[in-house]
Amino acid sequence: MDTKTIIIGSGFSSLAASCYLAKQGHNVTIYEKNATIGGRARQLHKNNFTFDIGPTWYWMPDVFERFFADFGKKPEDYYNLKKLSPAYRVYFEDSSFVDIKDNLNDIESTFEAIEQGSGKSLKKFIGDAKENYDVAIKDLVYRPGESPLELVTLKTIKKLNQFVGNISSDVRKKFTNKKLVQVLEFPVLFLGAKPSDTPSFYSFMNYADFGLGTWHPEGGMYSVIQGIEKLARELGVKIVTNAAVQKINVENGSVTGITINNEFIPADTVVSGADYHHTETLLDSSYRAYSEKYWDKKTFAPSSLLFYVGIDKKLDNVEHHTLFFDTDFDIHAKDIYDNPKWPEEPLFYASFPSKTDAEAAPEGKEAAIFLIPLAPGIEDTPELREKYFEKIITRLEKLTNQDVKEHILFKESFCVNDFVKEYNSYKGNAYGLANTLFQTAFLRPKLKSAKVNNLYFTGQLTVPGPGVPPALISGKLAAGLIEKYTAKQPKPTLNQVTV
Repeated sequence: MDTKTIIIGSGFSSLAASCYLAKQGHNVTIYEKNATIGGRARQLHKNNFTFDIGPTWYWMPDVFERFFADFGKKPEDYYNLKKLSPAYRVYFEDSSFVDIKDNLNDIESTFEAIEQGSGKSLKKFIGDAKENYDVAIKDLVYRPGESPLELVTLKTIKKLNQFVGNISSDVRKKFTNKKLVQVLEFPVLFLGAKPSDTPSFYSFMNYADFGLGTWHPEGGMYSVIQGIEKLARELGVKIVTNAAVQKINVENGSVTGITINNEFIPADTVVSGADYHHTETLLDSSYRAYSEKYWDKKTFAPSSLLFYVGIDKKLDNVEHHTLFFDTDFDIHAKDIYDNPKWPEEPLFYASFPSKTDAEAAPEGKEAAIFLIPLAPGIEDTPELREKYFEKIITRLEKLTNQDVKEHILFKESFCVNDFVKEYNSYKGNAYGLANTLFQTAFLRPKLKSAKVNNLYFTGQLTVPGPGVPPALISGKLAAGLIEKYTAKQPKPTLNQVTV
C-alpha cells in the first residue's frame, strides 16, 4: 500500500492515528498550524521554568500501555513515570484538607476517619466502579460509534439501569459527608459535564482515580507527546509545523487533498484531529455534515482560565495536584452550564509540578499552574483575567497560610480567546463535547464523514470523548475505520490504470 494520508493537527489523537496508519502502510504526513507539535498539550518555557500548557493529569496508565503495546513497545521505552503519593490534596470551605493517598486501603481509612462506615461503602462503590471500568475502558470505548448495537452486550444489558441514574445521586445515596461527596464527584469532571448529568455507568472514573492512581511523566505531559512523536517518526510519519490548513479539497464527493498557503497538497485520505466544527468550515458548505444549529445545541465541556506562574520560593501546604473546593460547586456549575457567566467565587485547581519534577523550575523555586473552569463562549478580557487571578491567589494564601503574591516572578495567562486563536476551538472550549447520556458513543459526531469519501475525524469532539486516554483511543478508532472502508473500496480494473 502506498496510500498518501494527511493528518491535520498534532495532538494526542492525531499522533496516535498517524502511528496506526503508518503501521498499516500509509504514507503519512501531519500538518500542524502552530510552531510546535502537541495541540493542546504543548509546553511553555520561560526563565528556566517549564509548564504544561494543557493536560497535567496522567490517569488510566493501562490505556497508554495498550497503545504502545500495539507497536511492540512500552511507555518506559519513551518516558519515565512516577506514581504520586498523595495523588492530590483537596481543600474545603472550612479550610481543612484531605490527602488522597496512592492506594485504596489508605483512601478507605481516610474516608472512615471522616464519616463512620464510609470506608466499607467506598470499598463496595469502587468494586462496582472497577466492573464498569472493565466493561468501558477494556471494551466499549474501543468501538467506533457507528451503531447503537455496539453498546449491546451481555455485560451492558445487565447495567442498563446505570444509564438512567447519575453519579451525583448515586454518591449521595452512599455518602452523606459533603467533603467525601465532593471528592467522589471530582473524577467525572474530566468528562466535561456536571455529576448530575453524568450517567451512573461513568463511575469507572472513580476506579481510574482510586484504583489506578495518579502518575507524573518525568518532564511533564509533553514528554508523552514527545514519546509518541518519536514512535511516529520511527514508523515513517513526517511532521510539518507552521502549516495552517486553509481548505479541505473535495471533488465529486471524495477528498482530494488540502490547501496550505495557497498550495494544493494531494492526498488519498484526510484525517482531522483539529477542532471538528472548525474542520467542517474548511469544507464547502454542501459537504458539511453538521449545521451551526447542531453545534449550538450541544453541551460543551468547560473552557478554562489558566495561569502559568513562576514563584521565587518553595510553597508550603500544597501537593503536586491541589484542588480548591472551598466554595459552592453547585453555584459555580450553574455559571458554566445553566446561565453562562463568570463565577463569583470559582472553584479552582492548582498544579505544582516542581514538587515532583526538578526540571519544572530552578532550584529553590516553584512552578505553579492554576485553572478555573469557565463557560465556553463568555467574554474574555485582560481585566477579567487579572481580577480572577487576584481572587484565587488571595484564597491560596489564606488556605495555605503563606505569602505568595510578593514572591511571584512572572505570570502568563491562557483563556477563551487563546483557545480560539491557538486551536480554532469552538467557543473557546477546552475539553470538547461533554460526555452526557445523549452525547455518548454513537450519539457523538462521527469519526467518518457522512458526506465526503475518505475524510475522517479524531479527537475530543468525536468518539469516545474528552481526555488524553480517550484521545489515544480515538486515533486508533479512526485508523481502524480507514482500514475497514479502504478494504471495501473496489480495486481499479486494468482499463482504469494509467501508465
